[in-house]
Amino acid sequence: MEDIYKIQAFIWESQTANNCNTYIIDGPMKILIDPGHLQMFGHVEDGLNQMGLTVNDIDLVLCTHAHPDHIESVQLFKQQTKALFAIHEKEWQWIVSMDKYIQSMFGTTIDAFRPDFLLKEGDLNVKGINLMVIHTPGHSPGSICLYLPEDNVLFTGDLVFKQGVGRTDLPGGNGKLLKQSIQRLCGIQQLDWLFSGHGEVISGNEEIQSNFKEIEQFWLRFMT
Repeated sequence: MEDIYKIQAFIWESQTANNCNTYIIDGPMKILIDPGHLQMFGHVEDGLNQMGLTVNDIDLVLCTHAHPDHIESVQLFKQQTKALFAIHEKEWQWIVSMDKYIQSMFGTTIDAFRPDFLLKEGDLNVKGINLMVIHTPGHSPGSICLYLPEDNVLFTGDLVFKQGVGRTDLPGGNGKLLKQSIQRLCGIQQLDWLFSGHGEVISGNEEIQSNFKEIEQFWLRFMT
């Protein structure tokens, strides 16, 4: 990693509760990726405290997509902190289209998740931290991966995991688009770290490329 920042992973290991992995890029601007379920946010808060941080130290929250297990805790940041929140523009359009269901799913309105700015495909420079936003639809319409090309780091959300891929049977899912999105990522030749939305972190280019090959062989051939 570059000296200007480090990455800390808060891995969700429970086999009985559904929550996502959360990551922080700890640098000149502190970026939290996928804060998870609101009622399970204590897991992330404990991790932040161990780093000597609190939620008030977070400057920017990014979500790879808008499923409840990734986005619900955004409410906490919008209500209690000055952190900015961003999500892909197509995912926000999808949230707006689901407006009448938000109340039943979250017990609140879409204003609780209204982004401060929208993400698009391309570069996102945050105080010297150079992120690349890659639009990877399939799990949801506006799902993204976040790539740190200078350090060969990829955050995949629920697109791919260790030995697995994201679901397409939820609202907004599309198997054909998921396949195309995964094939895009297979073109990245050098990756040292793959941080997925669930499951284990994969380290080392050989292990990551092997995981992509396994996914191609055992998953992509069933997607049309």
